Amino acid sequence: MSLTPVESTLFARRSVRAFAPDPVPRADIERLLRAARSAPSGANLQPGRFHVLTGAPLAALSAELVAASESGRPMVSEYSYFPQPMPADLKAKQRAAGYALYASLGIGRRDVDARRNQFNANYRFFDAPVGVVVSIRRDMGKGCFMDLGMSIMAFMLAAEGMGYASCGIGALANHADVAQAHLDLPEDELIVCGLALGRAEPDAPVNAVRTLRDAPEDFATLRGFT
Repeated sequence: MSLTPVESTLFARRSVRAFAPDPVPRADIERLLRAARSAPSGANLQPGRFHVLTGAPLAALSAELVAASESGRPMVSEYSYFPQPMPADLKAKQRAAGYALYASLGIGRRDVDARRNQFNANYRFFDAPVGVVVSIRRDMGKGCFMDLGMSIMAFMLAAEGMGYASCGIGALANHADVAQAHLDLPEDELIVCGLALGRAEPDAPVNAVRTLRDAPEDFATLRGFT
């Protein structure tokens, strides 16, 4: 059975962590933002805001985030991304993904400095030409986070369809206060994550990393089918 265009785009999309320096035109960004707003939204609240930076503004924010990370200051994320404590089965997935990433870069398990430097690439938006800071109003309910997630995915799928690559950056929330102050966001905005966007660097080993996805029988039940 052949794949539909939507399936082909879904299966082709992956997290890219090395980008070509080619700029992204403003018109393309506006197309992606319109795609993001096409996502389903309960009561049509359309939660979340996308703060898009390139050039000098992106470089300035990246420098401040890297400096915050290297200073050793405490992380200030205002929400829990992972379960605490992490169950063993999920910890195994996390370790496998991390091992594949660092192995592709030739970084050993005990090379603490290289691992820290690579983690700081999150705060440089992986040197992509475009960085996006995603925020949501603090008074939104948990369901609105679900709607925002669908909006982010719509943005990423539209980018894939236009020949761009992307990567979500949950680590941005570790220094949310730095980004919030730098962007002069109001206090009622909570920073959720970042996004890196641009053309993928085709020869970068890190972009060859593929993580495994669960099979349907591992996460779904089907009843009444023959």
